[in-house]
Amino acid sequence: MSRRLKDAPAAPIGHGACGTGPMTDRIRLDMHMHTEYSRDSRVALSEFAALARKAELGAVCVTDHDTIEGGLRLREMDTGLQVVVGEEITTADGELVGLFLEKQIRPGLTAETTIEHIHEQGGLAYVPHPFSRNRRRHLRRAVLDEVAPRLDIVEVFNAREAASSSNVQALAFARDHDLPGGVGSDSHRKIEIGGAYVEVAPFGTPAELLAALREGKVTGTLSGLGIHVRTWIDIGRKLVTRRRGARRAGTEP
Repeated sequence: MSRRLKDAPAAPIGHGACGTGPMTDRIRLDMHMHTEYSRDSRVALSEFAALARKAELGAVCVTDHDTIEGGLRLREMDTGLQVVVGEEITTADGELVGLFLEKQIRPGLTAETTIEHIHEQGGLAYVPHPFSRNRRRHLRRAVLDEVAPRLDIVEVFNAREAASSSNVQALAFARDHDLPGGVGSDSHRKIEIGGAYVEVAPFGTPAELLAALREGKVTGTLSGLGIHVRTWIDIGRKLVTRRRGARRAGTEP
């Protein structure tokens, strides 16, 4: 991979700035995105595809928290996007992403067991924001080192990091372990879609994606701390809305 914007790191494993083949043969892929099916996202599924196309994305990984429903529904829609169904799974050791899933993986399992379940489906185990300073649920370092041989991808650029050094650390870890680097906007709001992506050769299978990432080109800029404040406000609004609905239905405890 190569550097495009000042906040995006150089690639961990690439064999050249632009890989092989003309740039017109490549697509923009955002590997970490959330829809309304995540508890902390405001992006309605009905708007998601149009926003992604406006950002000139050709492929998206829908990685809602502890569910694949958003990805499955988007894949069924006529969007013109290549949709990889994923899930950001809350494991007992921190968050892991599974890509190319057909069944939800339940939260609360160990990271090692979660990786096994991902691989049983033929999916890819992708560790997001491994060295984040502004998230409590990133994979614990001791566990990260332990499961590294069973990982498929490390997120080397996450647009929601508070400090660029967190991405630099992830890049170094990917290089040390000879793992392809992933790139994601980690979008929870409309304005974030397209904020980070990797340009890759067209792919269809998990193996093809892994090969394409090693020749990918990173583009991205950090979202800024303000986006996290707005996300917490959104979580509060969703909670209030659910409680009001429960009161009207007479089901609130």
